[in-house]
Amino acid sequence: MPGAIGLIAALISVGAGAGIVLAGPIVELLGYHWLFWIPLIITGLAGVAALVLIPESPIRTHGKINWLTALLLSAWLVALLLAVSQAPKWGWSSPKVIGLLGVALVVVVAWIVAESRSSNPLIDMKMMRIRGVWAANLIALLMGVGMYAGLGFLPQFLQVPSSAGYGFGATVTESGLMLLPNAVAMFAVGLFSGRLAARFGSKNLLVVGSLITAGSYFMLAFLHSSEIDIHLANAISGIGFGLVFSAMSNVVVASVPQEQTGVASGMNANIRTIGGSLGAAFMASVIAIGASSSGVPVESGYTNGFAMLGAAGVLASVAALFIPTVKRNKQTHLEDPADMPHPELAMVAGGTLSGAKSE
Repeated sequence: MPGAIGLIAALISVGAGAGIVLAGPIVELLGYHWLFWIPLIITGLAGVAALVLIPESPIRTHGKINWLTALLLSAWLVALLLAVSQAPKWGWSSPKVIGLLGVALVVVVAWIVAESRSSNPLIDMKMMRIRGVWAANLIALLMGVGMYAGLGFLPQFLQVPSSAGYGFGATVTESGLMLLPNAVAMFAVGLFSGRLAARFGSKNLLVVGSLITAGSYFMLAFLHSSEIDIHLANAISGIGFGLVFSAMSNVVVASVPQEQTGVASGMNANIRTIGGSLGAAFMASVIAIGASSSGVPVESGYTNGFAMLGAAGVLASVAALFIPTVKRNKQTHLEDPADMPHPELAMVAGGTLSGAKSE
């Protein structure tokens, strides 16, 4: 399982890298509207492929959708994300932002109470209190801050004209190519993350990966005068993110029963997205401090912003220390061969259970 999760993380990094690089040519040749039309087409095809090609999971839980808790979950997420995404524009102290944050706080409390009292909860609050789950979710929040804010604002930094005293005056395509080492490194690490997790443990990979990511952002903050610096920092961050995202998924899956892996993994991804929205809003606010009359941010704004993302990586490494160490049993539990969906797997498992050799 760790190897499969690592492979999926590696392929995601390939898609992300391709998207970053292709964004420039798409804008230049087709216009920015196609940055939305092309992903719409691709994700539509992915949905059809998932329906046709992916076999149904044999682990199913019975129950019905809790519409009340679903509505409350959507309400506090919308209020929170709208507030943090518009805060740089409206101002953090504006009545609209404060009001939305207040609504989010009230509704999230109501959501937790409703989920806790429900006989059919959408999100099991007992599951969310498992140490491996809440620690992984905290890491997801902090790493989401770093990843999405970094990928969102580093291209802007690279596109600043060198006449401002910093920046490279890069085009959209050139800035995308300068971020390519991040995706390449994530892909390479993802391919070996399963073996690394088996050798060193997912918890250790999370600690080390978070610190590596933090180091890359501190490098961007204080060493960004040449393109080599940017390439190196992006490659280092790709190594860190590759370790963290593959190991984090392993921790979540290992911390919950099989029937809860879907909701636990989904909530972890959701929290990572929330972290990305928070990181983008915080980064925009930090960069905007001291901007010149022409609207070009001063260099110290980016320096402070990248240092903030580095600090988020350090905090993520601290959160990883709370993850319990998982010790694997030497004997692997096997399902009854008769219940297995594929005959060839049943033959192998049957031979293993009976002690016979199977090819």
